[in-house]
Amino acid sequence: MKIAIVSDEGQTVSAHFGRAPLYVVVTTDEGKVKGKEIRAKTGHQTFGGHHQHDCHHGEGHGFDAGAGARHNSMIETISDCQVLIAGGMGQGAYAALQDSGIEPVVAEAESIDEAVRLYLEGNLANRTDLLH
Repeated sequence: MKIAIVSDEGQTVSAHFGRAPLYVVVTTDEGKVKGKEIRAKTGHQTFGGHHQHDCHHGEGHGFDAGAGARHNSMIETISDCQVLIAGGMGQGAYAALQDSGIEPVVAEAESIDEAVRLYLEGNLANRTDLLH
């Protein structure tokens, strides 16, 4: 299994999926970490002023016109992963990950190593109440 974690510098879980510039992709086998790699990630910095933070039709952040294409661009890099861990994200990104077959997990863990360990143990709470 491959677990992608959004990060700003490669050590900690980023607080926001859309703003993080990196993915740390952890490969696991039988509950043990077998490898790690860093992948560049597109995000709000890539799209410049082309994203909106408006919510439409009672939905959360990330459902505005063009959001689907932006989310797919961000997700493309981790299409071989089964899980994505982030400290926070918009509801549109969460839905896009689910639609792509990737399990999104919004977690409060700060350390990437801690987040992966907790996930593998089945103890990483998915804090969907932190979606915006």
